[in-house]
Amino acid sequence: MRKLRALMEVIKFEHTIFALPFALAAVLLLAQRPPSAEKILLIVLAVVFARTAGMAFNRWIDYEIDRKNPRTRRWAHIRGEISLEAVKLTAVLSAAAFVVVAALINNLALLLSPIVVFLLWFYPYAKRITHAPHAVLGLVYFLIPVAVDVALNERISPLSLLLGGAMAAWVFGFDVLYSLQDYEFDRRHGVKSLAVKLGKERAIKAARLAHLITFLLLLAVGFLHPKMGPLYFVGLLLLAAFLVYEHRLVKPNDLSKLNKAFFTVNGWISVVYFLVVLVDYLV
Repeated sequence: MRKLRALMEVIKFEHTIFALPFALAAVLLLAQRPPSAEKILLIVLAVVFARTAGMAFNRWIDYEIDRKNPRTRRWAHIRGEISLEAVKLTAVLSAAAFVVVAALINNLALLLSPIVVFLLWFYPYAKRITHAPHAVLGLVYFLIPVAVDVALNERISPLSLLLGGAMAAWVFGFDVLYSLQDYEFDRRHGVKSLAVKLGKERAIKAARLAHLITFLLLLAVGFLHPKMGPLYFVGLLLLAAFLVYEHRLVKPNDLSKLNKAFFTVNGWISVVYFLVVLVDYLV
């Protein structure tokens, strides 16, 4: 159990909350008919396995970076509380489980699943290649509503693309903010990020722009969806308040509240959006 807890710590399993409520919101928004409990379970499993694989790939591929970084060098896999081989095995098994679940969903999901696995594997390498690795992570989250549409309807609709764009912009923005805490380390060790390229202040402005785009795209989802009522748009105002609050917590010369902005506020943003869609759907 101690090793299992260490593994959960390494892959930040609790952060699945960032992706899962958005995926469930996508189910409500995109389903042409009420989906079966089995189909919803398969979608949830796909999200959990994909995210677990992505985090395990991250810790595997970034092992040497994590070992040098003061922020991460006390993590369980660096301390030896859990072996790197266990992290690698978790990555491979989770990726394989994701593909199996995709096969159980439908043939199109199976056909597209290697693209998701490739992006999950590639994301840790992106920070070695481009100053916008956040865009690669955004692309992973862009695929969540698209994958939900494929799972439910065997299609890729304009609505799923809009919702995917909103998720991509949201994740791009908060990943830019998250990278600020490693700004000095990244500059010294050649790790690329938008903050390293543009500086902290302009990177924060880019994150704000990304989150403005998130709000506008979610607004467009409400207008395009044939059944969204006024409660959806009222709920978006609450979501906008969370986004504004997140950015008030982060300043170029004061990152003391960055963890609160990243972990607490972003977790609530995802949950709030699901609840907004659920309440509107039920009413």
